[in-house]
Amino acid sequence: MNGNTPDRFVAVLAAAAMGVYTLLVLGATTALTGAADACTSWPACGGQWFALDSLDLAVVWGHRTAAAVTGVVVVAAAVFAWRRGESRRVRAAVTAALALYPVQIALGAYTATTPGSSALAGGHLALAVGIFAALVLALAWTLDAQTGHLPSAEWEGEPRHDDSESSDPGTGPLATAKAYLRLTKPRLMWLLCLVAGAGMALAGGTQLAVETVALTLGGGVLSIGASGTFNHVLEREKDKKMARTDDRPLATDRIPPRNALAFGLVLGVGSLAAFAAVNLLTAFLGLTAIVFYSVVYTLVLKPNTRQSTVIGGAAGALPALIGWAAVTGEVGVAGIALAAVIFLWTPAHFYNLALAYKDDYERGGFPLMPVVEGEAKTRRHIVYYLGATLVSAVVLAALTDLGALYAGTTVALGSVFLYFAVRLHRERDRSAAMRSFHASNAYLGCLLVAVVLDAMVV
Repeated sequence: MNGNTPDRFVAVLAAAAMGVYTLLVLGATTALTGAADACTSWPACGGQWFALDSLDLAVVWGHRTAAAVTGVVVVAAAVFAWRRGESRRVRAAVTAALALYPVQIALGAYTATTPGSSALAGGHLALAVGIFAALVLALAWTLDAQTGHLPSAEWEGEPRHDDSESSDPGTGPLATAKAYLRLTKPRLMWLLCLVAGAGMALAGGTQLAVETVALTLGGGVLSIGASGTFNHVLEREKDKKMARTDDRPLATDRIPPRNALAFGLVLGVGSLAAFAAVNLLTAFLGLTAIVFYSVVYTLVLKPNTRQSTVIGGAAGALPALIGWAAVTGEVGVAGIALAAVIFLWTPAHFYNLALAYKDDYERGGFPLMPVVEGEAKTRRHIVYYLGATLVSAVVLAALTDLGALYAGTTVALGSVFLYFAVRLHRERDRSAAMRSFHASNAYLGCLLVAVVLDAMVV
């Protein structure tokens, strides 16, 4: 099989995985939880087939129809795996999914006819997670077998700088102000503030105080700016070695390190003051975020271990806890679940960028996964972590009152992300890596907006 051409087995596996995921999301959200009360018999509802007298019944029948269609796709995947003589582990994973699927249906039927049992509902959900995980593993292993041995070119070509400004920013006060703005990594702010906003929305719903929102997001902007500035200071010598970053203000000596350090300290103090005006736990978490990104990630993890991307995901996850703590004064389970989504998403997101700039990171002396483990393993781990991210999104739904908008977003944008991850295996060039990178941004950004909107609905 030519790894550069589409493959029907891969398409069927991906369809089966996302079909199961759709059922998983529906089962975990209020989209199905509330509708299930409208039909407490199985397979027909009160002896009637496809009775669509209400929206709830439409949801129930949509779920049962999707389950039947997905079952056919899972059977097709198993037939493909055995007829084509796929590897033992791929056949084992697909066969396990096939064997568990009727058990899942039976458990779902029993759950539908025995309402009110949280243990049954939890078992039903857990079994669906197992089926989804088996199909994702089979997909990752199949893609690796087909493309892992083929040449890669994700990093070839002229790399772009990480900011839109040219390497010659000009002179004058405005140019200096722009240089200081670049130190704050403003392109990270919108996403991380959205993470904090989602945490606040989950915790407070429609009862959020304007002052709390303003202080938390303001402190978040300053905190991100401080962390980014310290990162620029500490990595200025490595930035000079990398084409992607050699035009940064400190790498070009446009801003003296001492001035940048003072700027970062001012931003850091301002962020802690804003957070402390909300509550002390928020201030503590804000300080933890700055120290973790600036010291633990930048100085300890990134230069020394390929796991820096995974562990470093904690820096992006902390704003979720900050947002939750700002509203409640504590760290809640749902806030931790939202943080887990960000934590698991980070490798699936950043590994694409690491592939696109592998040669740059190697010149900079950063032992990221593509540099020390190779491109094929990195692409495989993108699929692994994408699957884990999607499961964590289901856990978040199960712990909250998130509904149809959230469910539709994680299924639709998760499918888009998976599509581009599969294309990355096929094409193995920088354009494919960047498309997968942007798809990951779209997934998380839209998911967080859906969280905010769903949580704010009265």
